[in-house]
Amino acid sequence: MDPLSNLEDLLGRLGLAEGLRPIAVFVLLVAAFYGVFLGGLWLAMARRWIDRSTAAFWIFISPWAVGFLLFTAGPMAFSLGLSLFHWNLLDPATFAGLGNYRKAATDPLLGQAIKVTLLYAVLSVPLSTALSLAVALLMNTKVRGIHFFRTVWYLPSLVTGVAQTILFLWVFNPRYGLLNGVLESVGLHGPAWFNSTFWSLPAVVLMSLWTVGGNMIIYLAGLQDVPAELYEAAELDGTGRWQRFWNITLPQISPVIFFNVVTGLIGAMQVFTQGYIVTQAGGGPNNSLLFLVLYLYKNAFQFFQLGYASALAWILLVMILILTALVFRGSAFWVFYESERPTKENRVRTP
Repeated sequence: MDPLSNLEDLLGRLGLAEGLRPIAVFVLLVAAFYGVFLGGLWLAMARRWIDRSTAAFWIFISPWAVGFLLFTAGPMAFSLGLSLFHWNLLDPATFAGLGNYRKAATDPLLGQAIKVTLLYAVLSVPLSTALSLAVALLMNTKVRGIHFFRTVWYLPSLVTGVAQTILFLWVFNPRYGLLNGVLESVGLHGPAWFNSTFWSLPAVVLMSLWTVGGNMIIYLAGLQDVPAELYEAAELDGTGRWQRFWNITLPQISPVIFFNVVTGLIGAMQVFTQGYIVTQAGGGPNNSLLFLVLYLYKNAFQFFQLGYASALAWILLVMILILTALVFRGSAFWVFYESERPTKENRVRTP
């Protein structure tokens, strides 16, 4: 029996309820860690290896460090090790080496999942970026009631996840949905949307535009941070609105665009809820909404192939790292910072 089980048995003999024993074990382990940690800091200060300010730094950062090690770094390391084994939760794990990764190389469903995920990212991220920036430009105008309109645009971003997907199951319903009803009113016959192999992914992309209000707020903050004297100087030079937008606004807010593109790309590569809810409702035929995270989930909790699911998780991580690195590499040609000196690769535009 392992030490944790022995500790749970000891707590049971002391009269602690069974449901509270795992929590008590966790609290005791954290308390033991902090006892050793604080004792080590006290010894380091007594030996004058560190001063009081350094010790205070480590004490204040320790909750984050413990949480990171327990809930992020620890599970990541465990999944990396698990990806080298075959394990179905019931039988003992057997070493597979790179067998799970070789299986992934020839898995047709994985190829479909990667295709669907990349298509969704390629379609949703540019559309969301363009629409949220356009709305932010409109919301940046000084008209009566503009704060009300900003609130209206932002509120839908509060309804996300399962609630959003269920809402759009009704909107995209092919028989009595709102969207097809509007199309029929102008003489157009709407598609089957989620029940169509071709239209199901575009429907999810359109659904992702529901939350552009969140990025709109970030763009609005960036737009309001652009120095007004730049626009005044450009107007004195006789430039038009398009020239001011292209040569002043875009370069000034390019770091904000870069941030939203990177975070949007990472989020798009991890989409799960929409595909899961729609397929559970009978949509997404022929794996047309088989996102990579959804396929990972099915392997882990439906097929009970925990080792293969862990390998898929690391494949997804590598894909995100590669795409993010490409975006960072390309940012040298279009992202401009005020503190940078103009270089051959990164010149500040002038009107």
